Amino acid sequence: MPRFALKIEYAGAPFAGWQRQADQPSVQGAIEAALAKLEPGPHTIAAAGRTDAGVHAMGQVAHCDLTQDWDPFRLSEALNYHLKPAPVAVLACARVDPDWHARFSAIERQYLFKLITRRAPLTFAAGQMWRVNTPLDVAAMQEGADHLLGRHDFTTFRSSICQADSPVRTLDELRVVDRGDGLITFHVRARSFLHNQVRSFVGTLERVGAGAWEPVAVRHALEAKDRSKCGPVCPPEGLYLERVGYDADPFA
Repeated sequence: MPRFALKIEYAGAPFAGWQRQADQPSVQGAIEAALAKLEPGPHTIAAAGRTDAGVHAMGQVAHCDLTQDWDPFRLSEALNYHLKPAPVAVLACARVDPDWHARFSAIERQYLFKLITRRAPLTFAAGQMWRVNTPLDVAAMQEGADHLLGRHDFTTFRSSICQADSPVRTLDELRVVDRGDGLITFHVRARSFLHNQVRSFVGTLERVGAGAWEPVAVRHALEAKDRSKCGPVCPPEGLYLERVGYDADPFA
């Protein structure tokens, strides 16, 4: 059976997350339903990351197995036609080897988080970033973020319902950038992440930026290996799965 890689963009607000749900809309369910319009199902697709409810993606990657040897461009066009009006789009499609896997072949994942400091409610960007009422000290947040880089036991920064076998991960990048006009972006990169890890980072660093935590308190929280020492988990609407990296980019 031919295997195809899909690069996918979606707005997370209408969905209960990536993973198929029995009684709630999901991104996986929307794409599998579109595939069923092209070839008899049932279809099961696998993704590089199972994003939570409300989380967006700019560059999610999934793969599907089909019976017909589709032209990749025609397949992406057909899927986009049948995905309407769901806020999901297939940005690129490529034929891949039968043993290529969207999740297990990935060597890194990169997330983007958008935060804006302003008093007024969001209008155009509502649901696309986290609004914080007070100014934040970006330099202090970066100082706190630097304590998280490298290989650590991230028990403090993972959900209590995380199903990963080990809390140990290597964080390759956590960069906090002041974009001006109140917009602050967080750029986070690692081979893999724990459940709620990025949102735990951002919620904790917001406390540093607001002056409620000293930057070194982030290191103390990390070393505690205790979920109760984490700062608040920030809301999902500012989080985007930005990119998934592979040894060889299937879409190049």
